[in-house]
Amino acid sequence: MAMAISSLLRPWPLAMATMMVLIIQAQGITRHYDFNVQMANVTRLCGTKSIVTVNGQFPGPELIAREGDRVHVRVTNHVAHNMSIHWHGIRQLTTGWADGPAYVTQCPIQTGQTYVYKFTVTGQRGTLWWHAHISWFRATVYGAIVILPKLGVPYPFPAPHEEVPVIFGEWWAADTEDIMSKALKVGGAPNISDAYTINGLPGPLYNCSAKDTFKLKVTPGKTYLLRLINAALNDELFFSVANHTLTVVEVDAVYVKPFTVKTLVISPAMTTNVLLTTSPVYPNANFYMAAAPYSVIRPGTYDNTTVAGILEYHKPGSPSTPGLDKTLPLFKPTLPFFNDTKFVTSFTTKLLSLASKQYPAAVAQSVDRRFFFTIGLGTLPSPKNMTCQGPNGTQFAAAVNNVSLVLPSMALLQSHFTGLSRGVYASNSPAMPLSPFNYTGTPPNNTHVATGTRLLSLPYTTSVELVMQDTSVLGIESHPLHLHGYNFFVVGQGFGNYDPTNDPAKFNLVGPVERNTVGVPAGGWVAIRFLADNPSVWFMHCHLEVHTTWGLRMAWPVQTGPKPNEKLLPPPSDMPKC
Repeated sequence: MAMAISSLLRPWPLAMATMMVLIIQAQGITRHYDFNVQMANVTRLCGTKSIVTVNGQFPGPELIAREGDRVHVRVTNHVAHNMSIHWHGIRQLTTGWADGPAYVTQCPIQTGQTYVYKFTVTGQRGTLWWHAHISWFRATVYGAIVILPKLGVPYPFPAPHEEVPVIFGEWWAADTEDIMSKALKVGGAPNISDAYTINGLPGPLYNCSAKDTFKLKVTPGKTYLLRLINAALNDELFFSVANHTLTVVEVDAVYVKPFTVKTLVISPAMTTNVLLTTSPVYPNANFYMAAAPYSVIRPGTYDNTTVAGILEYHKPGSPSTPGLDKTLPLFKPTLPFFNDTKFVTSFTTKLLSLASKQYPAAVAQSVDRRFFFTIGLGTLPSPKNMTCQGPNGTQFAAAVNNVSLVLPSMALLQSHFTGLSRGVYASNSPAMPLSPFNYTGTPPNNTHVATGTRLLSLPYTTSVELVMQDTSVLGIESHPLHLHGYNFFVVGQGFGNYDPTNDPAKFNLVGPVERNTVGVPAGGWVAIRFLADNPSVWFMHCHLEVHTTWGLRMAWPVQTGPKPNEKLLPPPSDMPKC
C-alpha cells in the first residue's frame, strides 16, 4: 500500500511504534528505529516458506529522515544466522563502523545479539535503501530509505501529489542460502529466481499470483513521485508504465537534469526517482507497470519473466472500491528486447548532474592517482579429486585485476584501525592488470584468477580517477559496481578497450552524473572520479550477488587527515565481535 511521505510530519500510528520512535519533530533531530531480524512465513506463487525479515515485514520498514538528521537503528538478531545491515548510499562521514558489510567494517551480529547503527545524513536527499550485507540474505532483508530535504527547502521540480516507494526484488521458491551453498560446492552457477517482485508481490503474469499484485490507485491530473529501487540480487531491469511517460529527476539520491522517457533501465543497487503525471481525464482503463530483465548473456542463465503491478485510476465522484474493475481494458507496455544494449546506452548517457548553483557538480578537474581495473569472470581449479560444473571442469570465479578477494575472519576495518593488518590483509592489490591483454577480444588461454585479501590504500584527500574495463574472458557482461562511503562522478564510458591516449579527451568534466553505483558496460569501460575524503575501509563490489560471491570485490583503506573531523571515530562499545 502506498504511503504518502508527508505523513512523516504527523504523529506515527500506534501500530508502528515497534518500528520507530521519533524523539521530536524538528530539523536535525535524532530518529530512532528498532529493526528486529526474525523469521516470518510468506506465501508467494501458491507456496509458503519461512524467510528472514525485519519486523516480520517483506519488504522491510521504510527508514525516513531529513537531510541533517541523526539516525540510530537498533538491530537485534533473532534468527539462527549471523546478520549485518548496510545503509546503501549513506556517506557515513567518519562513521565507517556503521556501514555494515560483514567482515569489512564489522563482524556480523550473532544470534541473540544487538548492535546500534549510528550515523548522520549529511548533504544528501532523495532515495536510498538498506539491505542485509552478508551471504544472500538481502534476497528478503531490504527496505527503502527516504531522505527528505531540510525543512523549508523545496524539491527542484514540481511538488508531487504523492510519493510512493516502488522496490523491485527477486523471489526464489527454495531457500537462497541452500541455493548459494550448493552452487559454491559444485563450482557452478546458482539456480535463477522463480519470479521478480514489486514491493514483494510477483503480480498477475505468474501462475497462482494474481492476488499478489501491487496496485497503485491514482487520481486524474495529478503528479506522483515514484521512488524506484532495484533490490534484485542478480538482474538489471527495464521498467515502463503503459501509456504513460516517466520524468527522471534523481538517481542515487542526487538530483539530475530532468528528462522524460517511456522506459528506463535500473541496475541492482541503483535508485531512480521519476515523476508520473496521470491523464487529466478519467481514461476508462487500467495500466500495467512492468519490469523485465536486461542481460547480454544467453537466456536461461537469468530469470526472463516479467513482473507487473497495476496503475488503477480512481473515477472522480465514485466511492473507492478495494477490487480492480475487470470490465475496463488493461493496457501493457512494450519493453525493450532482453539484450538491447543500445537502449541502455542511450538511457545512461542522458543522465547528467543538475549542476545548478544550489546543487553544483564538483567534479575534480585534475587527479592525484589513476587506476585501471579489469572487471570480469574467471575460473579457479577444482579441488583435488573433484570435477566442478564451471568451464572445463573448473569453478566459476570473478575478479578485479585478476584478484578474487577473500574476506578474512575478522573485520578489515578493525584491523586497519588498530594497525594490526599483518596476517589479515596486504596493501598490494594491483592498480592495473599485471598482464595486459585484448580485454574485449579473443579470450586468453588461461582463465584462472588469483585469490587473496589484497587492498589498495589511499592517503586522505587523494583525488582518484578509476577506469573499470569489462573483459571477455568468459563472455562479456554488464557489471553494476557499488562504492561504499562515497559518491563519484561518471566522467566517461565507451565500448571496446579503453584508450588512455584518446578517450580522456572525451570526458565530461562539467556536469557528469553523480552516483554511488555505476554499470560497467558489457564489452566496454566506464571512468569515474572521487575524492578520498572519508577515512575508513570502504568496500567496492559488483552488485550482482553471484559475482560478489565469486570474488568480484575489493576494498580501499583511506587514511585519516590531521584535523579531528578528518579522523574515523573510535569503534562503538557495542561493536559485534567475531
